[in-house]
Amino acid sequence: MATTTAIPTQAVYHNLIDGVWAPSGSGGLFENRNPANADDLIGRFQASTAEDVERAIDAARRAFEHWRLVPAPRRAEILFRAAQLIAERKEALARDMTREMGKVIEETRGDVQEAIDMTYFIAGEGRRQYGQTVPSELRDKWAMSVRQPLGVCSIVTPWNFPMAIPSWKIGPALICGNTVVFKPATLTPLSAWHFVRILEEAGVPPGVVNFVTGTGAEVGDPMIASDDVSVVSFTGSTAVGRAVSMKAAPSFKKVHLEMGGKNVVMIMDDAHLDLAVEGCVWGGFGTTGQRCTAASRVVVHEKVHDAFLDRFVARAKALRVGDGLDPKTDMGPSVSDGQRKTVMEYVDIGVKEGARLVCGGHALTGGLHRKGFFHEPTIFADVHPSMRVAQEEIFGPVVSVIRCRSLDEAITIANGVSYGLSASIYTQDVNRAFTAMRDVYTGIFYVNAPTIGAEVHLPFGGTKDTGNGHREAGTAALDVFSEWKSVYIDFSGRLQRAQIDTASQ
Repeated sequence: MATTTAIPTQAVYHNLIDGVWAPSGSGGLFENRNPANADDLIGRFQASTAEDVERAIDAARRAFEHWRLVPAPRRAEILFRAAQLIAERKEALARDMTREMGKVIEETRGDVQEAIDMTYFIAGEGRRQYGQTVPSELRDKWAMSVRQPLGVCSIVTPWNFPMAIPSWKIGPALICGNTVVFKPATLTPLSAWHFVRILEEAGVPPGVVNFVTGTGAEVGDPMIASDDVSVVSFTGSTAVGRAVSMKAAPSFKKVHLEMGGKNVVMIMDDAHLDLAVEGCVWGGFGTTGQRCTAASRVVVHEKVHDAFLDRFVARAKALRVGDGLDPKTDMGPSVSDGQRKTVMEYVDIGVKEGARLVCGGHALTGGLHRKGFFHEPTIFADVHPSMRVAQEEIFGPVVSVIRCRSLDEAITIANGVSYGLSASIYTQDVNRAFTAMRDVYTGIFYVNAPTIGAEVHLPFGGTKDTGNGHREAGTAALDVFSEWKSVYIDFSGRLQRAQIDTASQ
């Protein structure tokens, strides 16, 4: 029988620094509450300070000197054990995640499964961190390349995928031989705490992974600015990501940013409409729209616009909104009261801009919803592509439906935002599908599927204001957490000068 992770007494959770679970030097705590029921106090976590961060970075710096020399296949064995432990505890981890984050239990099971998949996948790279071996231009000379670790990695993750996203970052960092200081979102620290406890139980040595909770100002900023940090990996809003880049710039550390999205589903006149409706419901209202890949724009060919809109609205109205632990619930709450207020503000903006509210548009505050942060699934029609609801990331259950007359117009609308994360097309025409695949400028593209559903063995990330060029997941993740070293071995016994002595060879 699988063991369970011990819960601290009185639900006070500590930081992990240099292998020791201990309170912050500040003595302060912050609360973690259930967004479906604000009366439900999940636990209290450390309100850490820059001094805690400094100790964690120092521990990671010292641990790096040993960890980088552990053979990568041995590091992989620890990650394999971690993946097994997560799999054994999947249901309990998912239920805790729903309780602290709000999304429905089926989705949190998927979040945990993604952490399992990513940890297994990246553990395999312990034997596959391939370099290149190439012919030298000179006689009796060997030329090859190898990966080398960078040092201490600062990992800052968001609240919407509180176990999957940490696995995308921490697993690759560890398999490459780096050490980690990890700050989770203050809205979802419990899932991150579980993940770190499992890594510790699997055998990660003291100091290799350090866990510090607290605000961005008190914890995140010193993690980013420290001269002893070699890599910063951040997922969050574009505005905060820009600030992260500026704070990290003076020390020239490597920065990986995964930020916002304003993703589009394009529905052509030959699309399978029922399939497209189901995809837009899942893409727009899954995770209450709180995904960077959420399908918040739907561009529909004028020939099928009205038929699609009628079906889409009917399906959205039928969604059951409630506590994510109830198996009958289709959509959970916003993660916080602040996030719900943002959604409400954008609904008001859409109405004032002249978009037609055809579904939802209101907070749910009575009856079973009275203690949580619930909002109706919301659809705007007659949306112009330049409206703010069609341009700005809302991160909530709000979808804008836009009419188009052709594939070319749909592609122009798709590209007409500052983001470039994910897009999709519904069509039965292979020529249209390939044209859209080529011409829509995003990091991820789907055909006859919604804009969500990325798999861990391919790169994840976007273009333009969505990211800064690096990718998560797949083998591309190794590039964030390692540097290339080219190695030349001359066994000729004499001085050979590349690019100069080649004529005599």
